[in-house]
Amino acid sequence: MPRRARFTVEDGIYHVMVRGNNRNTIFHDDEDFKYFKKLMKETKDKYNLKIYHYVLMNNHVHVIIQAAKGKDLSEGIKRINVIYAAHYRRKYKGIGHFFQDRFKSYLIQNGLYLLESGRYIELNPVKAGIVKKPDEYRWSSYCVYSKGQGDGIVDISPEYKGLSWVDGNRRHIYKEFVEAGRAERRDEERYFRSGVYGTENFMKDMKKKGLKPLWSHKGKPKKVSRSR
Repeated sequence: MPRRARFTVEDGIYHVMVRGNNRNTIFHDDEDFKYFKKLMKETKDKYNLKIYHYVLMNNHVHVIIQAAKGKDLSEGIKRINVIYAAHYRRKYKGIGHFFQDRFKSYLIQNGLYLLESGRYIELNPVKAGIVKKPDEYRWSSYCVYSKGQGDGIVDISPEYKGLSWVDGNRRHIYKEFVEAGRAERRDEERYFRSGVYGTENFMKDMKKKGLKPLWSHKGKPKKVSRSR
């Protein structure tokens, strides 16, 4: 894939993915997962980032982040990667590249596109066959939304808040929404190549602002029922 200059906008919401070099394992035990989460918390505070959803898998990480400025996104992820790689080297030794290339990202339109993106990454452990239900996986944001379990990292998505005025109803709606996503067959490379996930008009607007997709894909999110 040709290297593309990272396209950012003010207050942009991004799906970010970092992967171990050659898909190597980057988390071996609970201490590793906890250390990475600690770095996420420190970094979001340092760079004034908002983290709406995340999942830490054995050899890669997905995070949905909102950044007021594009440089804050880049510097924040770079900080996490550099410090975590140093932690890994101290603990497990090894030489060479730790993460595979630079981190990948694409812009997400708010609304259902943000909800769908969160659902997609929280279902990663299920689709990978690690667990049967998303709430059985410890290293994701799912239980923050489905059970109200705060973890000090997640900023509640504004789209999630709009599902219902009542906490219990909102959690129930979200659980059903995520469950319905099990059948989704998403090729995430489509979006990393296009650089954006949203309506055709949103994509056109981003192109006017300087986005240069490597490959475009049009898609509309499925509707999710809302309750007041």
